[in-house]
Amino acid sequence: MPSTTNWNYPTTVWFGDNRIADISLATKHLGIKNPLIVTDEALVKLPIMADLTKALEDKNIPFTIFSDVQPNPTGENVQNGVEVYKNNKNDGVIAFGGGSALDAGKTIAFMSGQTRSVWDFEDVGDNWSRADESGIAKTIAIPTTAGTGSEVGRATVITDSKNHAKKIIFHPKMLPSIVILDPVLTYNLPKHITAWTGIDALVHALEAYCAPGFHPMADGIAIEAIRLIKENLAIAFKEPHNADARSYMLVAAMMGATAFQKGLGSVHSLAHQLGGLFNTPHGLANSIILPYALKQNQPAIEQKMVKLCEYLNIDNPSTQSFIEFILALREELEIPHTLKEAKIADERADEIGKLAYHDPSTPSNAMKIDADDLKNLFLASYSGDFDIVG
Repeated sequence: MPSTTNWNYPTTVWFGDNRIADISLATKHLGIKNPLIVTDEALVKLPIMADLTKALEDKNIPFTIFSDVQPNPTGENVQNGVEVYKNNKNDGVIAFGGGSALDAGKTIAFMSGQTRSVWDFEDVGDNWSRADESGIAKTIAIPTTAGTGSEVGRATVITDSKNHAKKIIFHPKMLPSIVILDPVLTYNLPKHITAWTGIDALVHALEAYCAPGFHPMADGIAIEAIRLIKENLAIAFKEPHNADARSYMLVAAMMGATAFQKGLGSVHSLAHQLGGLFNTPHGLANSIILPYALKQNQPAIEQKMVKLCEYLNIDNPSTQSFIEFILALREELEIPHTLKEAKIADERADEIGKLAYHDPSTPSNAMKIDADDLKNLFLASYSGDFDIVG
């Protein structure tokens, strides 16, 4: 893999080891003279944050740091970030971190010039058209995990704390203007974060591939992302400083997020509810739910799974063979097999099924499902009993 390269799809991407040093060039390119760095409380204390700020300080670029971002960012986090942005007269955002920091940073940049509530821009109908586009600040996105791919997304997931619900906020101009993909930033991730975020990227690509509809570009990007993850996630987990594995995982995460403009599905429908109700890490929830969702969707995806297995050189191509591959990968990555093992209770199964049915990811699921189907998917994921959905 090349050590340094640039491309322009789906936005401007600067890829390579230690490209974080180019942050001053990125701000100059976009005319940002006083950026707000949006990150989280854990990352702000790490050496990679010092690398980012030093690169700005060396070029005498003033900046402000906002790190009050929860693992599942809330509307309050966004509101507080906008206040900091305005009080410090910032003129652009550097979103630095995992999916939570990227989502928060993109939303703060979006909301910095709006007068409506953030919830007025939930991804329903044409709500996005309500925005004052002239008030959307430019964003530079620098991911430090290989998972959500939010760096190339036009939407964010923000938690409504009052209703304990995750909501998707969308606008085409949320897409960051420049993305810096620096594999070195991911070298020292905790192993479980590498695992959870890697499966999150896999789910993005897989649900996009399985979503109904004709979108051959998304399908092509999705299956190549899945191949890259199959060949590199376990290596990145076991060999954290493996440059090629870390590089390919960053690219695969970006590809998965690019592909899922086609749609997602029931894995995300449920995972969003678990994040809102129990603050369950998104990647962990996706990792556990995935094989049970594949089993439930088997009647609609069998032919696609055969083709995918053939592409991936998985023996006996079928949905069941792919499920077995996922189960083996989860074991290798030390991921729990059930939501019960992840300390999720099952008393709210009915409520979760109903909430998940109304999630924006549900309409693009591989096959039509209702609230009872999603309740059963939750119960299967809780207990590990495939027969509940099979």
